Amino acid sequence: MKKRMEKEKNRKFEVQEKLNYLKQQVEGLSPESSLKEVSDLFLDVVTQLTSSLHGYMAYVDPENGDSVGISFSHLTSSCAMYEEMGEARFKVLEDGSYGGLLGYSLDTGRSIYSNDPANHPAAHGLPPQHEPVERFLSVPVLDGKEVLGQIVLGNSEVDYDESQLLIAVQVAEIYAQVLKRLL
Repeated sequence: MKKRMEKEKNRKFEVQEKLNYLKQQVEGLSPESSLKEVSDLFLDVVTQLTSSLHGYMAYVDPENGDSVGISFSHLTSSCAMYEEMGEARFKVLEDGSYGGLLGYSLDTGRSIYSNDPANHPAAHGLPPQHEPVERFLSVPVLDGKEVLGQIVLGNSEVDYDESQLLIAVQVAEIYAQVLKRLL
């Protein structure tokens, strides 16, 4: 019992330390800062803190509403092409939604996790040649009620739970400041 409490205490300290590090990075941003480089840093931290093998950082394009993945893991053969282009762009649908499980947080402004994403009601399958997603977590990046982007994580080494969701929400709150400053 004592070892478990000590482990939890150390974990909370590690999470807080990384969140403080991200906040410091935001404070040091200049208008010339690279959104890609900052997003890569945020992706690295949030995947580490949630034990996720894959992740995706996106912003909502203020010009047309598209979801633009700027930092992402390689889950399909197309990812190398997206990397060369510098983004993976997902068009907003005619009805103003993004659809599917990937678009859930963008459409609702709510966070979600599923340890059985293929059977989630919002799921509509994966693109051809996409690696399997066994666990899925998505949080919106919000400025008040306005959705600025999203953080998507996948295939954690353990089932996602509320503690990992909270970590991702806290990272998203800090990332919102990045998007507000650099978009």
